Amino acid sequence: MVRRALEDAVQTALKTLGLDLRLKVAKAPKDKPGDYGVPLFALAKELKKPPQAIAEELKGRMELPPFVEEAIPVGGYLNFRIRTEALLEEALRPKTPFPEREGLVLLEHTSVNPNKELHVGHLRNIVLGDSLARILRFAGRKVLVLNYIDDTGRQAAETLFALRHYGLTWDGKEKYDHFAGRAYVRLHQDPDYPRLQEGIEEVLHALERGELRGEVNRILLAQLATMRALNAHYDLLVWESDIVRAGLLEKALGLLEKSPHVFRPEEGKYAGALVMDASPFIPGLEDPYFVLVRSGGAATYYAKDIAFQFWKMGLLEGLRFRPYENPFYPALRTSAPEGEPYTPRAQETINVIDVRQSHPQALVRAALALVGREDLARGAFHLAYETVLLEGRQMSGRKGLAVSVDEVLEEAKRRALKVIEEKNPDHPEKEKAAGEVALGAIRFAMAKTEPRKQIDFRLDEALSFDGDTGPYVQYAHARAHAILRKAGSWGQPDLAKATPYERALALALLDFEEAALESAEEKTPHILAQYLLDLAAAWNAYYNAKEGGRPATAVLTAEEGLRELRLALVESLQKTLSTGLGLLGIPAPEVM
Repeated sequence: MVRRALEDAVQTALKTLGLDLRLKVAKAPKDKPGDYGVPLFALAKELKKPPQAIAEELKGRMELPPFVEEAIPVGGYLNFRIRTEALLEEALRPKTPFPEREGLVLLEHTSVNPNKELHVGHLRNIVLGDSLARILRFAGRKVLVLNYIDDTGRQAAETLFALRHYGLTWDGKEKYDHFAGRAYVRLHQDPDYPRLQEGIEEVLHALERGELRGEVNRILLAQLATMRALNAHYDLLVWESDIVRAGLLEKALGLLEKSPHVFRPEEGKYAGALVMDASPFIPGLEDPYFVLVRSGGAATYYAKDIAFQFWKMGLLEGLRFRPYENPFYPALRTSAPEGEPYTPRAQETINVIDVRQSHPQALVRAALALVGREDLARGAFHLAYETVLLEGRQMSGRKGLAVSVDEVLEEAKRRALKVIEEKNPDHPEKEKAAGEVALGAIRFAMAKTEPRKQIDFRLDEALSFDGDTGPYVQYAHARAHAILRKAGSWGQPDLAKATPYERALALALLDFEEAALESAEEKTPHILAQYLLDLAAAWNAYYNAKEGGRPATAVLTAEEGLRELRLALVESLQKTLSTGLGLLGIPAPEVM
């Protein structure tokens, strides 16, 4: 990979100047000489030299990779021009997954309460988690995707209670999770809600005993239909009732109580409770004590999160798994008392949870360190993300102010079908293409934004065939595929016939693997999404290039040798877009 090879060469040269630094190489601006460049301003103070002088000296000390034609000092930058033939060869090289590395990554995402339908606020979690799992696998990681089912939580209890309390019977006309969700909302709008708590508690205790699993599973199956429609994949379901039955909480508390930082104060506001002093691992806390077990004996959700994390990383055993009967995921396994023992022993975990859970996730890492596993604490990553607005509005499932994912998918498909009928009335499979465009619009809208930034999801914008959208990238892919379909087969390209237009397109193709690796390393798909937008823009610029009012980059009618080169570049572009869209869980339509 070009960029990383340049970074290696720069790092080696800097060592001769007494600096062990790795500087980031980036694309050079179009108005500057060279293809890539590295800024050197940050070194001026340490080397006591102006950046321009550092660039000149670094050029003299660098052993340039063979694909570099020239190193060019430009102000405080050292830029690099890539040899055209090497650039084209790299651009035409197939982009295949990286070799598999040692160590399991366990990625938990979705984990929606099994009490009602999924709403738009859940979309971001699902898309972030599923896309990152795909990207990590491409980057050579072994990934196991887990979906946590909180079947002993209050939300599930309230839905099941409401269905019974109001005597509701499903008529099969709507999805079952929507039917159950309406009962949940009705309960919270009921003036008698405060007087119904005893009945809700009875259902809650029955759930904890695992007596109502079938009723929860009925809701879960309806939710899984939505997850499948979103093209999300899972390997394991873990039910909280199984965690309770396996005694993981008690086992985790036993490990924690061996630490001097976990104790029971005899006086003060924490008297009688089991508390954890997190100050050695989370500095700057105003109150470093966190309750694991209240004085009355009830465990906090902090303790439950810690116990589950200990199981994920192999510090505890006790869960069993069997195949999960469902029509959507044939290989899916579920925790179950009658299953076979399994413990993942993950070296790394990624928990996709919104930013409001940052503090509990920090406590999970602190707990791993408290039991002497700082290595595992470093491997526990919280992929925190901000909330999603819908057309500028906050959502609340409890108040019934949410729009379901099913509704959004259906509306997106309806609008996409209308656009396709206008743009391509002779499309052979309009319905199929509309579904692919709708999915691309929704998933790309969730993936393209850095997770820590809030999203205001607007369907009209997401479905646009122009701008930073999924359909824009999908359309670029379809346009490339149309050219290849017309071309049929072709011979060997003549690299020597490349024009500056081919060079620019090849340069855009070069950074796909870099973007995928960086997305994997930074644990965010937005880096790859932005690269795909840039690549689609480069392709559109190439496709529409003109000289003297005439097309400058005609592919099928180009002279021999150049035609083959252009076709090879278009094929590489089409495959790269298809692979990249696939890593975001988005279909790559051949016709739009």
